[in-house]
Amino acid sequence: MIKFLKAYVKSMRLYYAFVTGIAGWLGVSFYEFITINYWPDIQIMPSLEKKIFILVMLFLGWGLNQIFNDYLGLKEDRVNAPNRPMVTGELNAKGALALSTFLLIAASIGTWFFLEPISLIPLWAGILLNIVYEYAKGHGIWGNIIFGLMISMCAVFGFLACGPYAPPFITENRIAVFLLVWLINSLMTYFTYFKDYEGDMKAGKKTIVVKYGLEKARWIGVVLSFAPAVLLGIFYASGFWQQERLVTYGLSPTFWILAALTLFLQLWTAYLYYKNPKGERTYFSLATNFRACTCGQATLIAIFNDQLGLILFLMAYIFVGFLFDLHKDARG
Repeated sequence: MIKFLKAYVKSMRLYYAFVTGIAGWLGVSFYEFITINYWPDIQIMPSLEKKIFILVMLFLGWGLNQIFNDYLGLKEDRVNAPNRPMVTGELNAKGALALSTFLLIAASIGTWFFLEPISLIPLWAGILLNIVYEYAKGHGIWGNIIFGLMISMCAVFGFLACGPYAPPFITENRIAVFLLVWLINSLMTYFTYFKDYEGDMKAGKKTIVVKYGLEKARWIGVVLSFAPAVLLGIFYASGFWQQERLVTYGLSPTFWILAALTLFLQLWTAYLYYKNPKGERTYFSLATNFRACTCGQATLIAIFNDQLGLILFLMAYIFVGFLFDLHKDARG
């Protein structure tokens, strides 16, 4: 049992946990902000117990779904990551799938009784998108689109799980942030395809990297690394932030500093994959890639809570690297 659990935790690849964790905490922190400032008739803040429960679900959600990814992606993993526990047989596939299914059902029951039942919609949408992603990955840009949508569901879950809300639910600035979360994560997963190039090609997965080849793909990565900053600029110039606090206070200096640092991390990621589109360095460049993604999401929190955004930015940068360094096997 201990051996099984160790292999299960290894397969969860918890250095990814900050991706779903901070995406979801974006929704939680936004709910708290608008409850205080715009919904005085509700004034129901999530309790500490609720927030801890939501945080645990968000951080472990990636790992639970990763088990399904590993099972569905065994064919390419035999080339890309032959040392993964499910590939080597160290982790019993049926037992791992059963455990993940049980934990997801338990999380759903807890959501129904302890959180807000409506948050089950983004919860299960994320689970289904995770399964669809394994098939969409083989069809060019669709893999990136589906992955971005999947992580965006975490932000929606975090918002809806906290408590009752007042209309309007959809506003221009919320759509803008949702699209930025989607784009940041779509870009992040694009760079992960470099390390999977050989296995994806042999498995018939026509990702953008496989479709255009490493030489063109690394140039595409350089161009795409500017995309989140360009989209942010478009939203800012279009006045999409002129709702809910921003009309009065504007975007803080802290936000712009974090946005500049995020852009640097995204450009640095593109440079690393341009320089090393294959080989061992391709794997270890993932740490910078994940940092760019998670720090970018923390920067979005700084739109309405600059202090929390700064704290989460620093935590993400430090702990993503820490957790990634615990997993040194580039083939596992």
